[in-house]
Order: sequence, then C-alpha cells, then structure tokens
Amino acid sequence: MLTFCPNCGNSLTISRGEPTREYPLGVNRFECRTCPYQHLLKHGRQEKTTMKQKEVEDVFGGKEEFANADSMATQCPAEDCNGDRAYFFQLQIRSADEPMTTFLKTDDEANMEHGKRR
Repeated sequence: MLTFCPNCGNSLTISRGEPTREYPLGVNRFECRTCPYQHLLKHGRQEKTTMKQKEVEDVFGGKEEFANADSMATQCPAEDCNGDRAYFFQLQIRSADEPMTTFLKTDDEANMEHGKRR
C-alpha cells in the first residue's frame, strides 16, 4: 500500500519511532522524508482493492486474419482438401537475426471458417 504525505504529497516510508513507556520497543509510523510529518501506526492497517480484468483484444487471428494476405495458385497436398489457392503472410515475430514466420491457409480452409464449403 502506498500512502502519501498530506502536507507535501511525497510518498511516506515506514520507520520505527523512539521507545516510550507505552511502547518499549517503539511504534511503527509513517514518516515523510522531506517534511516533518509523522503518523503513528498503533493499529493494524489493511486495504482491499478489487481489480477489474481487462478484456483481451484479438491481436492476431479472427475472421479478418487473412483478409489482406497475398495468395498464389497451388494445389493443396492434403487428400481431403479441395483448395486450389494458398493465402500467406509473413511476420517478424522474433529478433531481427532470425527469419520471418510464414502463416499459410488454403482457399478451402478459408471457406470453411466463413461457413461456405465448395
């Protein structure tokens, strides 16, 4: 938990105060390093914050994945595929000294995704 000084706005640190009769070992306190502000911590302090999860956006993939991809006429080597056109695009995923990654899809696979079959 991060707490700020009400006087100057800097972040407060936790330090141990001088021993007293009431607290022979000293008491923890919030202390500002730039001004004389101190706040004794006589009781435990906790704060619960619930975080909202962000919705993940599709960075890669989805319906329009191959919408602007290059294509070429070719026969798919798989026996059960009737595709006669291949769509492909390349991305530099890793460091520059490694080759680009090529993503491929046949015309038949692209049509199956959109609910059409030859």
